[in-house]
Amino acid sequence: MSAPPKAAAASLNRLRWLLGVVMTAIVALMLLALAGVFHRKVPSQASDLQYRSAEGLTTVAVQLIRRPRFETATGTVKPVYESAVAAKLLAKVLEISVTAGQAVLKDQVLVKLDDAELQARLKQAEAGFTSAQVRSEQTKTEFGRAEQLQAKKAISRTEFDAAQSAMKGAAADLERASQSVRESQVMLDYATIRSPMSGVVIDKRVEVGDTVSPGQVLLTLFDPTHMQMVASVRESLALKLKPGQLLSTRLDALDFECEATISEVVPEADVASRSFTVKVTGPCPPGVYSGMFGRLMLPLEDEEILVIPENAVQKVGQLTMVEVVQDNAVFRRSIRPGRNLGSDVEVLSGLVEGDLVVVNQASPGSSPVSL
Repeated sequence: MSAPPKAAAASLNRLRWLLGVVMTAIVALMLLALAGVFHRKVPSQASDLQYRSAEGLTTVAVQLIRRPRFETATGTVKPVYESAVAAKLLAKVLEISVTAGQAVLKDQVLVKLDDAELQARLKQAEAGFTSAQVRSEQTKTEFGRAEQLQAKKAISRTEFDAAQSAMKGAAADLERASQSVRESQVMLDYATIRSPMSGVVIDKRVEVGDTVSPGQVLLTLFDPTHMQMVASVRESLALKLKPGQLLSTRLDALDFECEATISEVVPEADVASRSFTVKVTGPCPPGVYSGMFGRLMLPLEDEEILVIPENAVQKVGQLTMVEVVQDNAVFRRSIRPGRNLGSDVEVLSGLVEGDLVVVNQASPGSSPVSL
């Protein structure tokens, strides 16, 4: 009596298993369809489908060219001649005759400091010099009389020596007073700060009424006609550079390129970056300022690359294609392009030197082509 229920259960299990297999197959087919397995793809290089005759087409050969290779080192534009003008006195600023960005000439007055106290010291020194001068003249006269009396044996040797000593002491006092006047004049000149060179004011760090101290920087100047680029170059390349060597440089902000001369290779490597400081000088374009960004082009070994004309390249969906001529027949082939080199394109893979590619005479880089 239990056989029929067991047979029904086995039949149900087989049905469930068959249903599972069918559902799995359906899911697999759906995944394959979504993956595009059942759709025709762009013909691969191996199949080289859809070829036609090459009669009447313009072709060019794939070229292998040698091209100089460079490594870029970033640098900063700095002036060759830069001066920080500092105060040598403790005084108040009375006048500032320049502003940042203003061009100045050598010895032009930049800043005037309060010199009332220095003027008084100079007058005291001049008065002391006058007094010492009178004293020196007096002792000279007295010594002359002493010489005459000594010749007549009218005075003792002691009196003669005293007159001589007084004259020498007065001469020393006169020299001391003279140097004191000179010192006062120098200190007074410090109150008028002049430009040490012809150039442009970079920064003005004080204002009228400020009290400055000795050593405090008031202005910064630079010579815009003598600029240099300072770059950090890795040691393996820096050791090959020599002063006087020409290198290509570029200022991106000014879109300016020129040949610069290496003026100095600092013979000390930075411990953190293992790089050397290289300084180059060259012609300065208008509008160059200290601190601007620049690039230094360091020559490496020449490289060999394959190139084809830009108007031989076609875009097919996400692929880059060219038409290759073989045995007077045209085949479409996928390539991997590299850099744009003017009117040419670098080819990384898909072609070899000597292959003939069809050139599109209409325009470079044709629009997507449907297959």
